Amino acid sequence: MKNLSVLLVFICLATAVRAQNADSAKAYFQKGIVEKDAKRYLVAAKYFDKAIEFDPKYKEAYEQDGYVNLAMRKTDAAKGHFTKLYQLEPTNKTAIKELMQLYFDYNQYPKAIEFANKCTGCENAERIIAMSSYKTEDFATAIKGLENVIAKNPKDAEATYTIGRSNLDMELYTKAVPYYVKAIELDTTRNGWMYELGLLYYTLNDFKKSKVYFLRAQQGGYPASNDFNENLGYAYIYSGEFEKGEKLLLDILAKKPGNKDILRDIAEAYFSQKMYDKSLTYCQQLLEADPKDGKALYQAGLCFQKKGQKEKGQSMCNDAIKLDPSLAGLKQKMDGGMGL
Repeated sequence: MKNLSVLLVFICLATAVRAQNADSAKAYFQKGIVEKDAKRYLVAAKYFDKAIEFDPKYKEAYEQDGYVNLAMRKTDAAKGHFTKLYQLEPTNKTAIKELMQLYFDYNQYPKAIEFANKCTGCENAERIIAMSSYKTEDFATAIKGLENVIAKNPKDAEATYTIGRSNLDMELYTKAVPYYVKAIELDTTRNGWMYELGLLYYTLNDFKKSKVYFLRAQQGGYPASNDFNENLGYAYIYSGEFEKGEKLLLDILAKKPGNKDILRDIAEAYFSQKMYDKSLTYCQQLLEADPKDGKALYQAGLCFQKKGQKEKGQSMCNDAIKLDPSLAGLKQKMDGGMGL
């Protein structure tokens, strides 16, 4: 009987402690709500933490603690609270929704997709699945989902751009272009998108449009690096604005003296524009740097043939093949460069 009495006393004490803890947890929770409503988030978080100390299964406290930490941009703490809420209640819509967004913001895309698939009816779930699919290189799923997204919200510039970028990454350049154009119309501040569209048009040999978007990107603050200026320079040349293009390219060459790739590409660009004397100028610079440069000699030979000096040009091409036998398989391109 004595043991039974002790057990009963222990049970009564434990019950009293639990009741007292529950009361304390509720009291701190209410103080936290007051502070949250007053937007004193740091104080509110401390009260919610105290509530959780007294009741580690207090779901509402975890939820509110998550929200005030989000308000303070303490996303690690918020993620921890919503994760605990999800563990306590795996069907909790708030926990699922916030974790979906947090995992996306943390670039943890497979987890973002996992929670988005659980977030039935969540407004942003389809968009997060689609954007996360792009990030994980599932382009087909991304495009399908994003097409639904822009059907509901045609002004979603990021979604529109991502469809274009998905097509670009799949090398479907023609399909990519209209989405890039539309995205830039929706958000005129995105200079990176403008530059990418310039590169797209460049790839499609539409150099005039390429130049337009390179310049828009530059005007919008895109850094004028050597790579940027080189692309713009060739776009100028292929658009017929030779002086502008050559100046840019020579400025780059001054920073990279003797760069054969630049000299060779300028020679090729001028050849493609039927400016054979200009092309020969750069072939000559290559040959001065290396008299055994078979490619430069072959290009020069083509230039002379185009200028009507066929015998001289053919002899130079034959000499070039002796220097570089791999040139033997090349066919003269009467309407363009030799592609070296």
